[in-house]
This record gives sequence, structure tokens and C-alpha cells, in this order.
Amino acid sequence: MNASVNRQILLVEKPVGKLGHEHFRMSDAAIPEPKDGEALVRVHYISLDAANRAWMHGATYRAAVEANSVMAGGGIGEVVASKADGLKAGDIVFGDTGWQDYAAIPAKHLTRMPKLEPMTHLLSVFGIAGLTAYFGLLDVAKPKPGETVAVSAAAGSVGSIVGQIARIKGCRVVGIAGGKDKCDWLTSELGFDAAVDYKDGAVFKALRAAAPKGIDVYFDNVGGDILEACLPLMNNRGRISCCGAISQYDGAPQATGPRGVPGLIVVKRLIMQGFIVMDFMDQRDKALSDLQSWVSSGKLKVQEDIINGLENTPKALIGLLAGENRGKRMIKL
Repeated sequence: MNASVNRQILLVEKPVGKLGHEHFRMSDAAIPEPKDGEALVRVHYISLDAANRAWMHGATYRAAVEANSVMAGGGIGEVVASKADGLKAGDIVFGDTGWQDYAAIPAKHLTRMPKLEPMTHLLSVFGIAGLTAYFGLLDVAKPKPGETVAVSAAAGSVGSIVGQIARIKGCRVVGIAGGKDKCDWLTSELGFDAAVDYKDGAVFKALRAAAPKGIDVYFDNVGGDILEACLPLMNNRGRISCCGAISQYDGAPQATGPRGVPGLIVVKRLIMQGFIVMDFMDQRDKALSDLQSWVSSGKLKVQEDIINGLENTPKALIGLLAGENRGKRMIKL
């Protein structure tokens, strides 16, 4: 990292179809000076998330990413200069740093993080991924011991943690993932009771065999056809935690499933609830305490997919959207 240049990756064009390398450009800029109330952060790790792609479509829970701007993304970094109360040089922080070496960010938009090793855990199990899994499962879906929990994108950063927490809470866990290797990993390494390979097709039939007593909780990361396959298998008064819709993010918008939703929701008395992890940040300390306890005891395994080099960020996001990663994917600067 050149100490006098701020390398940045710009989104030069909003994709209409699938995201490609041509939509990004690397550029050099001056290192910004923090204004009053801001801190200058040197970024160490950039989080890669399916939501990065959703932000290109338009405003979500954050503003849309516009063409010819620094690509947005969360990052962990170190404060190198501060003009804000409560932050000093050397502090480790998380924020929307964007895809760049340095970012000047208002202190109110930064979260000071504990200094722990490995730092990567602050982006995975103790970061947004782990907190999303924790609150989306326990506070939104409220699983009970003995219930069957199904989770899609189960080998990804959030899904892999959801399934393990469900097991810790005494549930039977069925993961849905792409490819035999990922499915084998879920059952042999992470303790899932069963795994369904959606790439085999016939997802409904495979799910019915994997969950013969039906599904009580479905943690939905993908939407679309997988959600449609799960709905008829939901037990009465089942709960669906809607975390994401990866199947809808990359490419032109499509009118895919689920069909027949209103009737199933009424007859089965289902609850479908969307959530944003920021809604639960007042309970963050309790969640982190539980997550740290489970990791230290070996009940919760951490899987990270770390790729070196800012220049590889576009390729790494494109690969994530294609399902390349196992666990939390991030870029090391």
C-alpha cells in the first residue's frame, strides 16, 4: 500500500444484466483529510456481500451506489487521524469505507471494535454476518428445541452460522447449498443434520426427504424458487426469516417465485418477517457475548475466505454472486 496514494475501485457503469469486470475501474486519488467530526481510516479488510450487488439496483436500506463513484462496501480499518471526539489514532473501527485504501468518515457512522485476533473475525462471526445470523434466527424466527430449521445459502457467510446456532439451540438443521462439496461440508464439518443440493434440481422432493416432519423455521437468504419450494413444507405456525434475495440480485429483474404465497400463509398461519441487522444493535453486546462463548468452546466453527489485493475485489464479488465462496468472503488490503 503506497502511503501517499489512495487506490480506489469505482463503479463506472451500473450493470443491466450480470455484473462483470467491465463495470469497474481502478483509480488513484489523494488521501483525504478528515474534516471536523471525521476520522481518517486505513482499511485493512473489505467485506464482500451479495447486498453489494443489490445496492446497484437502487436505494435499499442505504442509498444506491451511483456510477462513477467509489464502490460501496463495509470494511474494518485502523484510525490514522481523528478530528472527532471518542476516536483516536490506533482505534479499530467498522464502517462503510468503500473499496479503497483510505476513507474519511464521520465518527457517527463508525463503530469502534475490540482489538482481537484474528481481526478477520470482526467481519465474519463477530461482525455483520454473525450478528445477522444471530438476530435473524433467534429474535425473528424464534426456533424452539426439537424444531426443524431449514436455511438457504447455507454454506455462505450468514447461512453457515445460522445452521450452527440452530444446532446449538437443539434444532434439527437442513441446509440448502449449491454443489456436493458444499453439502458434504455442511454435514461433516458443521454438524448439519442434512443438506440439499439445489443444483441437482427437484429441490422440493429433496427437501421433503430431508425434512420428513416438515419445516418449522426457514431462514431465507435467496428468495425465488427455493422459497417457493420451502413454503408447502412449512408446518402450521411456521416462521420465515427473510434475510435476503440473492436469486434476484444479479442480472435483469425476473418475475420468479414464489407463487401461491397468500393461500399458504393463511392456511398454515405462517409468519414471514424481513429484518435489517441494524434494527437490533441495542442488543449487540449480548449477541457478541454468546457468539464469542460458542466460538471459544468450539461449538461454532468459523469459516473465512480471504482474498489478497484491492485489485481483486471486483473478481471476488462476481465469484461470490456465482457461489464460489465457502463462509465469509473478504479482501485483505
